[in-house]
Amino acid sequence: MANNYKMIAKTLYGFEAILAKELLDLGAVDIKQGNRMVSFVGDKGFMYKANLCLRTAIKILKPYESFKVNSEQELYDNIKKLPWEDFLDVNGSLAIDSAVHSEIFTHSQYVALKSKDAIVDRFREKFGKRPDVDLDFPDLRINIHIEKNNCNVSLDSSGDSLHKRGYRGATNIAPINEVFAAGLLLLSGWQGQCDFLDPMCGSGTIPIEAAMIACNIPPNLNRKEFAFEKWKDWDEDLFEKIEESTMKKVRDFHYKIRGFDKAPSAVMKAKENVKNANLSDFIEIEQQNFFQTQKENEDYLHMVFNPPYGERLEINVEEFYSKIGDTLKQNYHGTHAWFFTSNSEAIKSVGLRASRKIKLFNAGLEGRLLKYVIYQGSKKASKN
Repeated sequence: MANNYKMIAKTLYGFEAILAKELLDLGAVDIKQGNRMVSFVGDKGFMYKANLCLRTAIKILKPYESFKVNSEQELYDNIKKLPWEDFLDVNGSLAIDSAVHSEIFTHSQYVALKSKDAIVDRFREKFGKRPDVDLDFPDLRINIHIEKNNCNVSLDSSGDSLHKRGYRGATNIAPINEVFAAGLLLLSGWQGQCDFLDPMCGSGTIPIEAAMIACNIPPNLNRKEFAFEKWKDWDEDLFEKIEESTMKKVRDFHYKIRGFDKAPSAVMKAKENVKNANLSDFIEIEQQNFFQTQKENEDYLHMVFNPPYGERLEINVEEFYSKIGDTLKQNYHGTHAWFFTSNSEAIKSVGLRASRKIKLFNAGLEGRLLKYVIYQGSKKASKN
């Protein structure tokens, strides 16, 4: 326990509880949910594991220092006095991300610039030279968060957002974020317990995330790098051991995962992404217009999808969502269908009563994840 320290996993609104459960299942301790974040305690190996295995985390931050700031000068002075040479060589490179919710500081970019000045000035005074700024592949990525006059400085262990899994080479016109896709699946209760269908799969993100959940494959296995690999205390042997132990927990899957899309270009991209993720054995992508399909058998089907809602793809919303409702009702008995939409008019057009509505945000758009239980034959008493 002596080597344990507090960390913060950042996430999207509405995913805090499922991220907390993921952390608990991985073995984290002292888990506390916040707003779009969950704090937890673990050691260096657990930090590696969290980056590799968490499906609904965007970043894993290692808090470094906290202090009060009431002016630009106080921010500069407090940042400058920290021993940055413990983490970064003078010939290395850095990048700073910042977020501010404060009346004193109103521009996050200015806070990042002021913090960068403080760090490079410290190096210049101590060593006569300074590290470079590299926004894409820095040796050290620093996160500054100011809430009112509280400043929290953290080391970003992830680097690029963890939604960049590494399997998606090709996307369609409105791709869904991988973390958002995984969150929808986990909120829907998907664990690989039956056949699965995404009837409007686009570039294949939801079926890919569904297969990784079903087979218990670490979501970030295909990533090229994490920020912690450039840290001075990087332990490659430890990381490889953790990677090896997570791969031992991969399980087989005996049902079908399918994705439909009516656009040939989307089908081609989805197949390419499935191949990149090494999941071709588990996922079938087909060119199909969902409105002309029906359920293949009497077995229970789990459906999760992200239909267009008129923001980035032009559709007649009323007609389109009415067709979704009709197709489910007539052709997909014995299905639990979940979909997300940010169009409130669309929900009215479905013509079915949702048994659950969960408020979420996708790319800044507020919407609802809806659950529709399509009964086999007449409606039976059921616990949803």
